[in-house]
Amino acid sequence: MKQDNHKLNAIIGRKAEIALLQGLLASNESELVSVIGRRRVGKTFLVESVYAEHIAFGITGIQHASAREQLENFASALHIISKSQLPIQIPRSWLEAFRLLIMYLEQTVSTKKKVVFLDEIPWLASHRSGFLNAFGFFWNSWAVKNNIVVVICGSAASWMIQKVVHNKGGLYNRITQRIQLQPFTLSDAELFLHSRDINLNRYQVTDLYMAIGGIPHYLKAVRKGDSVAQNIDNICFTPGGILHDEFDQLYAALFDHSENHIEIVRALASKSSGLSRGEIAQTTKIPNGGGLTKTIEELQYSGFITEYAPFGKLKRETVYRLSDEYSLFYLKFIASMRKEGSGIWKSFQQTAAFRAWSGYAFEGICLKHLPQIKNALGIAGIFTTSSSFYHKGADGMDGCQIDLVIDRDDRVINLCEIKWAASEFIITKAYAAELRKKISLFKYYTNTKKQVFFTFISTYGLLENEHSRGLVDKVLTLNDLFRT
Repeated sequence: MKQDNHKLNAIIGRKAEIALLQGLLASNESELVSVIGRRRVGKTFLVESVYAEHIAFGITGIQHASAREQLENFASALHIISKSQLPIQIPRSWLEAFRLLIMYLEQTVSTKKKVVFLDEIPWLASHRSGFLNAFGFFWNSWAVKNNIVVVICGSAASWMIQKVVHNKGGLYNRITQRIQLQPFTLSDAELFLHSRDINLNRYQVTDLYMAIGGIPHYLKAVRKGDSVAQNIDNICFTPGGILHDEFDQLYAALFDHSENHIEIVRALASKSSGLSRGEIAQTTKIPNGGGLTKTIEELQYSGFITEYAPFGKLKRETVYRLSDEYSLFYLKFIASMRKEGSGIWKSFQQTAAFRAWSGYAFEGICLKHLPQIKNALGIAGIFTTSSSFYHKGADGMDGCQIDLVIDRDDRVINLCEIKWAASEFIITKAYAAELRKKISLFKYYTNTKKQVFFTFISTYGLLENEHSRGLVDKVLTLNDLFRT
């Protein structure tokens, strides 16, 4: 188990996922587990690290390959793992391929529970290949009876859910465990960088996170000894940087006919408050029908956009926000500035466009770290709903917008103001008046009878003064967002 321990020690975070996968080895039944997550989030690394000495067979699908090429890939993988001295003949079908796999697994002797790992299964199951029917045969006729773990993995989250998790055929209701692997939190990103001897402070880690998100593969490109601005220049704006032209490859790898997906992402990048379904259709010119529904769901499943119900609004009035940090950063800056070459980002950080983006990006990060915010407020055990609030005003009354509203079951509402700042934020007399007015308008428009607390979330908190006293009930800082 030394190799197992070494690999497990290399994993940052993922404690719940590791425990679940290890638990499957102790099960007395066969297990079929789906691992879903966006491209380069670390799915393969997680599975191979936890199951290092248990994988009896593994194969990774080839993007855009034909059924014949995928079967040739299968034969090669079986030849290597079986240590056969002669090449294995390419199966004529996936049904024949899985019969060969059954023969091989029955011949292998091991004291450990066997694992079969099928990676990038959406690519293996090419159009009209018969893969899913054959895989259903493999599971139902053999695997389910032989106390093994079968792991299926895919970056195309929507395909995985529609074709496998919600399969209506031989795989119906066969998934025994599901893992939805998320990008790193701020805390995990910090640990990951520290593990690579990159010691950035929390302001710098968050600054980096706002541009490239919590994707491990992206964070691997960060160079020791360089500032965040230098790293962003190297990664995003320098020809050859891994995120210089990642955007188009990212969506094309996940979705067939990705043009509509990109159009929706572009539309959401242009509207910080988000767009309703109708507004998405109007902006993108995509017909407001089943095709739009499917595309929106695929983007949601893959973690690029998030649906929010504004406070006090009906379900049909929900809005969608772009929640993928890299996509937002690419559309705001990389696409238009990458021709300028390296060094451009360091010179751009005093502009109004930078300030607008950083405010929106930090707000998005706070929305992703709601568990940490609730914990800092001491309400981790209280049921809450979280939303934004917007009212455009009426009858001579001003409009009102709240970044984050936490509606609690203990008859309290936290109104959260979110600010990205390079030092302790100072509330001026004018800004204090604006905030008091915002609180009053919220109470007026919602007619709430709950206690309203005003919470201020900023990088370094507030510099307390006469204007903040009596106005702000709770102050949260980056340290609160980094808590596990």
